[in-house]
Amino acid sequence: MEKEYEEINYSTFEVAQLKSKELENDIFKHPSDYRVLTGDRPTGNLHIGHYFGSLKNRVRIQNQGVETYIVIADYQVLTDRAAFDRISEYVYELTLDYLACGLDPEKYNTHIFPHSYIPELNQLLLPFLTLVSNSELNRNPTIKEEISASGQKIINAGMYVYPVHQAADILFCKSNIVPVGKDQLPHIELTRAIARKFNAKYNTPIFKEPFGLLSETPIILGLDGNQKMSKSRNNSIAIKSTAEETRQMIKTAKTDSERFITYDPENRPEVANLLRLSALCLDTEPEKLAAEIGDLGAKKLKEVTTEALNTYFAPIRRERTALEKDIPYIQHVLKKGVAHTRAVAEQTLEEVRKAMNMKLW
Repeated sequence: MEKEYEEINYSTFEVAQLKSKELENDIFKHPSDYRVLTGDRPTGNLHIGHYFGSLKNRVRIQNQGVETYIVIADYQVLTDRAAFDRISEYVYELTLDYLACGLDPEKYNTHIFPHSYIPELNQLLLPFLTLVSNSELNRNPTIKEEISASGQKIINAGMYVYPVHQAADILFCKSNIVPVGKDQLPHIELTRAIARKFNAKYNTPIFKEPFGLLSETPIILGLDGNQKMSKSRNNSIAIKSTAEETRQMIKTAKTDSERFITYDPENRPEVANLLRLSALCLDTEPEKLAAEIGDLGAKKLKEVTTEALNTYFAPIRRERTALEKDIPYIQHVLKKGVAHTRAVAEQTLEEVRKAMNMKLW
């Protein structure tokens, strides 16, 4: 048994990149062979970094015909935050962002659900914990970073084992692809190991080993230009922001003292970030945009970025404003997602009980 605790490899980025490219090609050809699980924690509104980093990709995959599960991970908010008074509000806010950006449970095979409403999912946590050693959790680089970022002096057990909880999120619906960034790959490796160990220990192929699907979009930096865009760092622009709010926030974005605009991510990260945001909205290359702005300076760059963002997100914001007036529909979407997801989770749990010789009737 000790040998299996040494299987997890937390340094497989190159392998993951190659596999991700293979998956992209095959998903396009055989979308019905795949099932996606992805999601977010309800800690506030989603921002444009979320949109370009993951949401846009989720919509693309959904539209290709891939069944998609979106978990709103409300339980995970409790692992590193004392405040919980706005969780239900933020569940609604995330759902509004999802629907406005194009995730569509009515037209596509997409299911949006809050974690806390799927008790069968959480029942997988206990058997999964028996398959993971303390040393494996200690070596997980992502959890180390997140514990450090939380600023907590005392780490609760929920924070420590939440990668195993994420494994339950992924495996309960037998997802085989998970859209992630590079920093989340260790969680995928842990999930793969849990699936492999469970199937081997109980001699039954219940769980698939999922793969991470890496986004082609580089990390979107915040308005400070030197950190990842984040609500907690107060350096983000919410998807729901008005045109004027966007304009005011772009005005505060950090640039540099050099007037001539060039795309140089290594030496001019702040300028490069604004060029990248504009280029994503305008469907062009940041280098081309930089050449067009040239010696017109940072003021022109900010004007271009503001106009690009406001034009791109205008239809999304209009749709979101309309949806805000129809809370019964938002509740319908969530209830429909819960009903479908619970049925899937119940079936998986029945298979797990049978495999572990716990099924009584």
